Amino acid sequence: MIPARVPRVLRMGPARLTAGLDHCRRLDLPAHRTLHGLVEPRELGELISYANEVDMRGRGGAAFPFARKLRAVADAAGSNGESVVLVNGAEGEPASSKDAMLLTRNPHLVLDGAVLAAEALGAREVVVATAGGEVAEASVAAAVAERRAANVSGGAESRVPIRVVGIKERFISGEGGALVKAVNGEEGIPPGRKKRAATSGVDGLPTLLSNTETYAQLALLAEYGPQKYAAVGTAKEPGTILLTVSGGAADGAVIETPTGTLLADVLAMCEADIGDGVLIGGYHGAWLSADAVETAVISREGMKAAGATLGAGIIVPLGEATCALGEAARVASYLAGESAGQCGPCRLGLPDIAKLMNALVEGSGSVDAVRRAVRLVERRGACFHPDGTAKFVLSALDAFEAEIALHLEHGSCGRPVRGVMPMPERAAELEYRLEVDWSRCQGHGLCAHLLPEFVELDDYGFPSFRNVPAWMAKEARRAVDMCPALALRLAGTGGDGHGPGPSKPTGSPLRLVKDGVMRAASVPRLARAGAAGGAAG
Repeated sequence: MIPARVPRVLRMGPARLTAGLDHCRRLDLPAHRTLHGLVEPRELGELISYANEVDMRGRGGAAFPFARKLRAVADAAGSNGESVVLVNGAEGEPASSKDAMLLTRNPHLVLDGAVLAAEALGAREVVVATAGGEVAEASVAAAVAERRAANVSGGAESRVPIRVVGIKERFISGEGGALVKAVNGEEGIPPGRKKRAATSGVDGLPTLLSNTETYAQLALLAEYGPQKYAAVGTAKEPGTILLTVSGGAADGAVIETPTGTLLADVLAMCEADIGDGVLIGGYHGAWLSADAVETAVISREGMKAAGATLGAGIIVPLGEATCALGEAARVASYLAGESAGQCGPCRLGLPDIAKLMNALVEGSGSVDAVRRAVRLVERRGACFHPDGTAKFVLSALDAFEAEIALHLEHGSCGRPVRGVMPMPERAAELEYRLEVDWSRCQGHGLCAHLLPEFVELDDYGFPSFRNVPAWMAKEARRAVDMCPALALRLAGTGGDGHGPGPSKPTGSPLRLVKDGVMRAASVPRLARAGAAGGAAG
């Protein structure tokens, strides 16, 4: 069964990545071989030459030249060294479904490309990392089993060992360093210092790390050859590309289209209502106005000319029925909660930006205050997440200038926030809520010292709270445990983090409520001693 998160497949032009999917829900090995045949091994130099000839780029967002990655891994491994081929199927971006579609419905095309690269490099194994979907993981595992069975029966399908690894899905899970750490059994967050997978990746070995679609494109390039592969698309960026269209589109879909197609034609196929703008490139991307959409072209070069970045092919039209500013604030809050929490710009800056964006929605904020907060996180993070979030927010401020003016003047633009921007189903687990028993609180202020980014004190020293993301739960529990008056509680939020959470616990206020399960929290010696004076902030 195809999961709800994987939308239907449409195409404009020839079917390459999506060939056969209008007849089959999932292409098993016999169906795949009928369409594509058995791809013969290629020498490393030949693959590099092919990739250079069509200027093949990664399809995960960064658009790094694939031939340079191949050469870098080969050089790092040396003549007798081991290497690994890693397929990045960890699609943490809520607005993208193309990788999940490929892994679920056409896994053998991805595996063909990965095995080709592994054989050319003499790699030890292929690792396919998936996140956020048991169906995709099961589909790839079944494909590996099919190849293994074909090999036992005298075929040549399992020439390189293939391992499937399921990892925890987060927005940052697809970042290269985070993915390598997760595959290596560590916490899947970006390393504080940039590491090149090509020199040290899976198990410390040189690792060819590329996106799911990139490997599928490599398989097609080897099947067709450079000349036939470049018969469609633009001269500079030949071939087809996968796009995910969602948001205000009547028919959300993964669309295969040649590069050079007009963005307006893609949106028309999905019966998309553009509204105040279209987000291009996902939640680290940028907004295009309705006027810019009319002339924008689907290609890296075309999107750059329009003022956006194609990225991983994510297209989210807003539509007329929702509050554009409110939608942008929802995404800013989500991105703040998805931080790894390992640097100041993420831990302090992103929640502050989200708070200021929501203040704009309420008509009480300031555009200048948002811009100042953004400047404090740009180019200062341990990974690209703060910069990507800053890009999204600044683009929203420019694109929705007229709507912001309405909110600041009238408190609203008159439209509700309908939640058309895709969010993960697990959003209810992302935040906690601090609550206070006012009959106990004495205004010590210790909680504000322990959680300055989420607790503010009024003129009398009493606290007010903002929701606490999951990655700060440990610190929030510490604040609860250390409250001298035993006045704090920590509860899980419901819905999107702003709705009602579980009912308040009874008995001791020192309880943690999460997922409907109440657990007693420990009381440190300081709190038990009731150190009112010494604990005051």
